[in-house]
Amino acid sequence: MMTSPTSIDDLNIDLLGNIVGRLPAIHFASADCVSRSWNRACHRVLSRPKLSSACSFNPDLEVAVESVVNKVLSEPIRPHFAIASACREIDFPRTHQLITKKLGSNIPVITNCSRGVIGRDAISDEFDEWEDYDRSGAIIMLMVGFLPGIKVKTIPLMKPSQFVKEITAFSTSISGCISPAAIIMFSNHQGCVVTAAMEKMGAYNIMSPETVIVGDYQCQFQHTIGRNCDAVALVFVMDRNKPPGIGETQFHAALSSGLLPIGHAYKVTRVKHNGFQTWFIARREGSQELLDANTIWNLAYEDPGVPIELRVYFGVEKDGRMTSFAFHEFFGDNAESLRVGGIGIKKGDTLRLYRPDSTTALSSIASVSNQMRTFKQGRTSGGDKWEVFGGLIFNSCDRGKFVHGQPNVDSSPFLDNFPGVTLGGTFCFGEVGRGYIKESQEQKLGHCCLHASSAVYLIMSYHP
Repeated sequence: MMTSPTSIDDLNIDLLGNIVGRLPAIHFASADCVSRSWNRACHRVLSRPKLSSACSFNPDLEVAVESVVNKVLSEPIRPHFAIASACREIDFPRTHQLITKKLGSNIPVITNCSRGVIGRDAISDEFDEWEDYDRSGAIIMLMVGFLPGIKVKTIPLMKPSQFVKEITAFSTSISGCISPAAIIMFSNHQGCVVTAAMEKMGAYNIMSPETVIVGDYQCQFQHTIGRNCDAVALVFVMDRNKPPGIGETQFHAALSSGLLPIGHAYKVTRVKHNGFQTWFIARREGSQELLDANTIWNLAYEDPGVPIELRVYFGVEKDGRMTSFAFHEFFGDNAESLRVGGIGIKKGDTLRLYRPDSTTALSSIASVSNQMRTFKQGRTSGGDKWEVFGGLIFNSCDRGKFVHGQPNVDSSPFLDNFPGVTLGGTFCFGEVGRGYIKESQEQKLGHCCLHASSAVYLIMSYHP
């Protein structure tokens, strides 16, 4: 008796899924369009969120971009967004152009000019925190993400009030809630516009405390919209009309602060600003002693072994708790006043001086590692199991192996608690962080969102 030949469409869906699950992203996208049975198999393969990341150090920019793109697309994935970090020694606008061309103009892509990258080498699969003084070639990190049940949009910041309106309008249209699940921000004006936007959100309780916000607030950047702007955000919103069978994705943040408060508290008696920087006069509380640059540097360098490149900062506080949205870097003084970066300092404010401190940073890293361990245990015990599928680090260039003396210290909380899970990151001059998994020693930072000498961790988890 003659039997008809077996075609690939006759394979059961599990076997077919095993086959298409081995395809790189481009061929996987083609397989998805072959037939209904192939489409069902492909949807089963990509039913959960996925993050993919790679770094390259090839001195040829086009080869470096080709390397990271090929690596992140070497397995099935449908990118919903992409973040690229290109070190300042290379042409980062060209890097953005090449990556956007390869991924497609319909995918939201943000490329920032960074001080270093964190992740796995696309060729050797070696993990490291590479700062830009480590190598002379192109240093690129590319991360792409697939988030079923989440809508992602790039929103430029032209004016803080309009920026907040666009975020809430997008979130409301997709989820029915004015607050998105998460925001990743990049800004090029020392955080002033980001601070103004944060104040708009906080002043009217527009943004839920559960909305996680992370990013880099002192960098150059490119984005797919193409409009010139002071800042740009990737906004992640839960889709209330997500297909059946799609679980829930959540975003979480953790903060490792490396700043140590030093000296006395000072009261601001006079202040002025130009929209980007602030000049002020301050006196020591309880006396007529004026704060001057000599006092600041003497306090900053009173401990032996403090590096000459040290940057120092001011924070506004009340009852020992940060009340400002940002730390302000000290730049120097003139005959009349002190000059710091950013705005937001007001007459009558109480200021405290902070400096980077390696001991404080190491203690904070240990605390974050414990927080992640507790978080992991809580998410994997009982019947309500969550799976951590990816992470992103915004790490201060005041940290890294240059300060710690050994590699991968800042990445260790994530690597130790979530081995094998995708992790990428960038080195920054200023870190955005809000919405932490647990408040502990960072409670003293109050509602500060713009940090210095810190490591901000974004953790993504999924529940089927």
